[in-house]
Amino acid sequence: MVGAIDERKLLLKEIARMDQSYDPAVQMIKIPFSSPGYHTTLTAEACPWVHQTNATAIYAAALLDGGGPDRDSRAFSVLGRLIELQDQDPASPTYGIWPWFYEESLQQMSPPDWNWADFIGKQLALSVLRHGDRMPEELGGLVRHAVRCAGESIIRRNMGPHYTNIAIMGAFVALVAGEVYGWEDMREYGLNRLQKVWEHVSALGTFQEFNSPAYSRIAVVELARIRQAARSPLARELAGKLLDQAWRMIAEHFHPATREWAGPHSRSYGVQMRDVERAFLQLGTGNRVCYFAWEELPYVVEYYGNDIRCPDPYLGWFSDHGERRLAQRYQLDNETGREKHAYTAMTPDYAIGSFSEEIMWNQTRGLLAFIPNQGRTASMRLRFLHDGYDYCSAVLKTCHAGRNSPPAGEGAAGSVWEGEDVLLGIRFLTDGGDSHPNLDKTGGAIEAADFRLRVEFGGELEGVSASAEGQEVIVRIGRTVVHLRTLYAAFCGSEADLLPDGPPAWLISREEGMFACDLVLYSGAAMRMDFRTLEQAALLFLLRIGRDAVAPAVKVEAKAAGETAAAVLTLPNGAEERLVISVKPGCF
Repeated sequence: MVGAIDERKLLLKEIARMDQSYDPAVQMIKIPFSSPGYHTTLTAEACPWVHQTNATAIYAAALLDGGGPDRDSRAFSVLGRLIELQDQDPASPTYGIWPWFYEESLQQMSPPDWNWADFIGKQLALSVLRHGDRMPEELGGLVRHAVRCAGESIIRRNMGPHYTNIAIMGAFVALVAGEVYGWEDMREYGLNRLQKVWEHVSALGTFQEFNSPAYSRIAVVELARIRQAARSPLARELAGKLLDQAWRMIAEHFHPATREWAGPHSRSYGVQMRDVERAFLQLGTGNRVCYFAWEELPYVVEYYGNDIRCPDPYLGWFSDHGERRLAQRYQLDNETGREKHAYTAMTPDYAIGSFSEEIMWNQTRGLLAFIPNQGRTASMRLRFLHDGYDYCSAVLKTCHAGRNSPPAGEGAAGSVWEGEDVLLGIRFLTDGGDSHPNLDKTGGAIEAADFRLRVEFGGELEGVSASAEGQEVIVRIGRTVVHLRTLYAAFCGSEADLLPDGPPAWLISREEGMFACDLVLYSGAAMRMDFRTLEQAALLFLLRIGRDAVAPAVKVEAKAAGETAAAVLTLPNGAEERLVISVKPGCF
């Protein structure tokens, strides 16, 4: 345990660090170029350094929080520059938003990011709320107009409550701006939007951006801001209820044995937690989970002035090493009644989580496990790769054996589960995306030189062993064994048969910091794969994780017409678990 965290000192230290990235010639933060691969057309080769608008807006708000004539003067200059970059033409389709970078206009982006009205608008609204009385009169008027443009962009877009963080951010901008400036239309919109978020979360039982280390943290920060800043008692009450839901979701997915955020994750930018998430948990638990000495904490300036604190009833989960099994609906299509579920199993030996059915996007962790090893943590992640990048039109479907029953031996002192058995299926879409769910739709066909399923291991790999023989892979990590078996594989149609001899053998490859178990469907000269003409394209597997390396027997059933394939596992009590997948590519 470390001493109390001095947030004021951490704020000033972080401002000093950000000062080093400030470019006075442009009056913006200058950083090395990076991107997720969409929205921007810039590349690191063509533009190794960029002036980023969002980082600059965060810096301006932090300078004002830091206070003092020099910081105020720089903040005012920065705000002026930011306002120049906003599209303020009401007739423009990008009205109210900003480009990502000074070096790339909104017209050059592909496409522009409408979330920037929310991300930058909230920094301006917060700056006015906290420090508007110190702004020069002319700048105050410019900021007022910029906030109005951002708010109107948010209202025009009218994002629904399913997009959790943007729904909350937009509510904050509209609500706070409406209260500060007396804009009743915007205040009412913000309050109604927050009410809709609560109704959605309450009906679903959780956040649709489910269990995301990156976005759950943001949701907590934004809700804490509303609870602290809003004048409306109803807004503060709603924010408090949503904060309680968010912290419960976070706490119950914490795995004390590895000090990791157990999966599955709807959105994530890494596999194991980044320092920014570790610092968030340390701050939120009041050092109950301690990763850093407080003076070395990687502090985020947006925490300053907010109450980033886990409710007391949930703190116990951060140190409870007992067995835990979680089952949660996280998505509901009201038109079709179709639901998505998340499952998590935790023991002192491992934490494994999966979604019932989800696309295999680069930001989705549909099957994720953490395993203690050598006093640190090893990770396991399932991916499907198209020319080395995660393929969005591959769909993972899972079934945890006995997922609705209590753990074996529950209540017995020192008991552990013998193992967790998970049936896995992969199918393919004809209406999905390639590297992104929406921004690069394939039309049902792709060019590919390499197409493979990968079970990827990372983190602490000292002493880890792996062996592959035909259709089976066994990986040993400490006292935990991962056993993977191919049950069914088909990839054929009117034009191609990639697997004429049945399922391919597993291959093990090693690179620095990771090793992979690959099932290669194709590798060679670039070829066209048209999923619309394929009659069968599907895979089935059994995964067991635990101390027992012997996986149970599973039978495979395939309909004669080739419409579906099923893996059927018999439980010790005689009951059956069945995973059925469509073998012909189609819609989600």
